[in-house]
Amino acid sequence: MKKSKNSTNIKDWLRVTKADFVRAKKNLKENDLPVAEFFLQQSLEKYLKGFLIKHGWELKKINELDALLDEALKYKPELSSYYELCERVSGYYLAERYPPFDDLGLTSKILEKDVEEAKLFIKTLFPEEELK
Repeated sequence: MKKSKNSTNIKDWLRVTKADFVRAKKNLKENDLPVAEFFLQQSLEKYLKGFLIKHGWELKKINELDALLDEALKYKPELSSYYELCERVSGYYLAERYPPFDDLGLTSKILEKDVEEAKLFIKTLFPEEELK
């Protein structure tokens, strides 16, 4: 079996990342909040990594959105306004996976607001990215 290398092709990153964002919205619409949370976190993580790779960053095994955002600020300081979003979405992701934090009282209305803010964040990272 051939060992695969991680892609540094931004188009590859955007393709899989956009699919995660679509899954987050689909699962939110179906009121499956745990799955929507997961895919929202995954999409933001991959959008940040894609943005960083585009700027020459060497891929690292980092999952914390705020740590990735710290790296991204070196290239685009105006991203600092998205710290709270990154911290919230990271919190959802961790709460869903590790007891006893699995009940944050998250509602679909709260997550819908985060998805809308995430769209703005993504457009700041990749202005050419088309999101619905």
